[in-house]
Amino acid sequence: MAALNKNYDKIESTYLFSEIGSRVKNFIQKNPGVEIMRLGIGDTTLPLTGTVIKGLLREVKNLGSKKTYKGYSDPQGDLKPRTALVDFYKKRNIDLSAQEIFISDGAKSDSANIQSIFGLDNIVAIADPVYPVYSDTTIISGRTLVYMKCNEENSFIPALPKEKADLIYICSPNNPTGAVFTKKDLKVFVDYALKNKAILIFDAAYAEYISDKALPKSIYEIAGAKKCAIEINSFSKWAGFTGVRLGWTIVPMDLVVEGAEIGKVNHLWSRRQSTMFNGASNIAQAGALSVLSAAGQKESKKLIAYYMDNAAIIKKSLSELGFQVFGGGNAPYIGREGEGYIRFSAFADTENVKAAMKSIKENLKIPK
Repeated sequence: MAALNKNYDKIESTYLFSEIGSRVKNFIQKNPGVEIMRLGIGDTTLPLTGTVIKGLLREVKNLGSKKTYKGYSDPQGDLKPRTALVDFYKKRNIDLSAQEIFISDGAKSDSANIQSIFGLDNIVAIADPVYPVYSDTTIISGRTLVYMKCNEENSFIPALPKEKADLIYICSPNNPTGAVFTKKDLKVFVDYALKNKAILIFDAAYAEYISDKALPKSIYEIAGAKKCAIEINSFSKWAGFTGVRLGWTIVPMDLVVEGAEIGKVNHLWSRRQSTMFNGASNIAQAGALSVLSAAGQKESKKLIAYYMDNAAIIKKSLSELGFQVFGGGNAPYIGREGEGYIRFSAFADTENVKAAMKSIKENLKIPK
């Protein structure tokens, strides 16, 4: 007799951001004359840049010609964007090979699917508050979940797990708190992972929003990290690919799990992808190659500056109202999800952000 995965009963019936969207839709239907100014979900609003559009159109045209048409891509990703990413990291003094990079349809799916190559008895540690994908995926898989508390006292940088953990999710800049790990902060986790033979899963989806040169954009800026860390990244917030869908995961050849030979983890992820994934869209990968060009990176910096200007507006407005505000300096998020806190996202049109702040100033009743 077929049976359902009862672990789904342990999570909310709908995904958090889907639930937010549903509530907004219902509110609009019941209040058609009310304008909604949304600063909740981190979805980009600016159009793709000119260089990216040219790359996408070029590939679309190629698919329309018998001479240049191609079907399935390599499950690991086309070599050109992987090689471009090798060069991208090289400029940050991080040496990688194309074999260590896997192109996917986004960081969200990789953040969830990466657990599939690890044992079900692994204990998973996540920050609290957390990006829901980490927690929901762990619960659905039936693995034991432990939380690392983030609060004002520790500047929203989680302390090491009290329980021994096998897989540890780290997101920096953090979604939802906006906190950014320093090299010293990351070294604490790398040292823990090396000592306890744990694996760090480092989500760097917002790394390009870091403007402070002293702050790390990659876990591999920390000595020893290649032996204990997997890095997941995305073009979504960096280049406006939330609708295009493309990301990448780095699984170093040096990464070792106890009892397995060097390169085994990389091989297992490759095996998983070739079995369950037919490769990212050829069109999306062509767009990514354009993002990684000199012109593409220059244009993407303008997108980032736009959203960070929004963050500055939000932070200034809320501070003027007397609120204590966290984040917004090297990340597009303000505030924190969790009891007693509110998160604001800077992914919106500037005029909408200004209107929202004006509305809050005029209408919010603050108890004295």
